[in-house]
Amino acid sequence: MEKPHKQLDVWQQGMVLVEMVYPLTSTFPVDERFGLSGQMRRAAVSIPSNIAEGAARATTRDYLHFLVIARGSLSELDTQLELSVRLNFLLPEHPVFSLLASCGRLLSALINRLRYKLKNDQSGPA
Repeated sequence: MEKPHKQLDVWQQGMVLVEMVYPLTSTFPVDERFGLSGQMRRAAVSIPSNIAEGAARATTRDYLHFLVIARGSLSELDTQLELSVRLNFLLPEHPVFSLLASCGRLLSALINRLRYKLKNDQSGPA
């Protein structure tokens, strides 16, 4: 049985983001293995993981909660990538930045759609 989250573009892009972050961080200095590299990998993995967990929840409110957590992990990864540029571990033109931005737009759109749904479900006929 196909899981519903696997149909979401944002989950698919999140998975590609993880696939991009792992080899990227393997080029960082060895002394960063348990520092910035590890944190970046955890933040990247957290994005599609929370999207999947939210999609499996029974209520829209729960789904929304996990999407917001995923967006927090996306922001965390954005900061860590920026640090990587500042520490000269990564070039600012790396394609990971455009994928991160695309994933952020998709995630925000899904969050907004669910917020709209939640608002309309609650403001139904009295």
